[in-house]
Amino acid sequence: MSRPHLLLAEDEPNLRRVLAARLRRDGFEVMAVESGTEALQALQRHHFDAVLTDLRMPGADGMEVLRGALERDRSLPVVILTAHGTVDLAVEALKRGAFDFLTKPFDREELRAVLQKATATRRLSAREPGPQAPGRFGLVGESRPMQRVFEAVERVADTPATVLVTGESGTGKELVARALHEHSGRRDRPFVRVHCAAIPPGLLESELFGHEKGAFTGAVSARPGRFELADGGTLFLDEIGEVPLEMQAKLLRVLQEQEFERVGGVHTLRVDVRLVAATHRDLQQEVQQGRFREDLYYRLNVVRLHLPPLRERIEDIPLLVEHLTAKHARRLGRPAPAWTPQAMARLRAYRWPGNVRELENVVERALLFCEGERVTEAHLPEELRGEDDAASPSSAPLPSLSELLDGEPEGRGLKEVVREAKARIERDIIAQALERTGGNVTHAARLLKLSRKGLQLKMRELGLRDDACE
Repeated sequence: MSRPHLLLAEDEPNLRRVLAARLRRDGFEVMAVESGTEALQALQRHHFDAVLTDLRMPGADGMEVLRGALERDRSLPVVILTAHGTVDLAVEALKRGAFDFLTKPFDREELRAVLQKATATRRLSAREPGPQAPGRFGLVGESRPMQRVFEAVERVADTPATVLVTGESGTGKELVARALHEHSGRRDRPFVRVHCAAIPPGLLESELFGHEKGAFTGAVSARPGRFELADGGTLFLDEIGEVPLEMQAKLLRVLQEQEFERVGGVHTLRVDVRLVAATHRDLQQEVQQGRFREDLYYRLNVVRLHLPPLRERIEDIPLLVEHLTAKHARRLGRPAPAWTPQAMARLRAYRWPGNVRELENVVERALLFCEGERVTEAHLPEELRGEDDAASPSSAPLPSLSELLDGEPEGRGLKEVVREAKARIERDIIAQALERTGGNVTHAARLLKLSRKGLQLKMRELGLRDDACE
């Protein structure tokens, strides 16, 4: 077995030299550095089996080394060296993910035992994913809110109960629906998805229940609906809050009786379907405002499973970034780059209105622009780089009153700031409309009260791709 590779960060030269010599005699390959900053750089460039770092160092301290190490590799053990006066900080480091800590002066045998245990744990975690995996059911996350999601999926997956999955757009509601299906006794039967917002109201009944030949103009042959196609399996109704009121009564009947008729048909069909529904809307509020049937709401809300927004589980961002970076690096056929602590800090500080879907877009974009081995702040979109970034509109100097009156402010003046803010708002509104309609430009234009051509022109003006289907 190869010798374990150890990164040692200690700013006191004599102690660093003695420690490195002892650890090499104990069977470790040691890279010794004199500061936390050098340690962070070494973590970006080399592979280690463990890190031994002093807590108090000039520049980046041991806490920053710990954070950088875990952001790069969550299974990397970090052992903290601390003086008596900083034991409380060392305990805080344990809470943040450190493997262990040693108080100076420490016993050589104790040091060797802790590091041997750390490197053995590291090698075991590399061989045995299971508990070390970033999440369950194909979902990534170890935060307490996500643990509650995993527990709920595990408890209700293999039951016939109807599940209502709630949460903001981009939180992964379809992943939860698929997890419920794949961990149930119906896993070998169909999983059928219907995006209710993407189907025009006049066609939704036919889409769900099917139609007979001649039922309406264009019905040249009989066609089964999604309930029939999902017989024996799971039907996932995404954005069920968009279903028109007149359709809700028919949907309630099939949920209660598991029977329906095709459009234009006279024969009653029976199915065995487990329903999972999802919405980003507050259905209780929709009921109060008369837009959603109360009886249907209670029929859907047998089990409610709420997905937290990304801003409420910031601690999962490094895991998600690692997962998404590996995913898109494989797709692009290139090695997965590491993320600098500064870039990761920007991701953690952002509010993520688009949740995990937005994070994935940012990761993919960063990989496309990154040509080296590290993703830095420069590879992030402008809105993530913060107010201190020179390109940020919020950091632009305000023009003088005379410049505004002349209509020709120098540099990036107020008018340009307003114009860019307006463009960002327009982009967000159009993106939300496209998301609600499953990328259908025609239906998004209807929601926005624009012509299809007008929306296409606006999308091109704002740099949004028009690759949506009809």
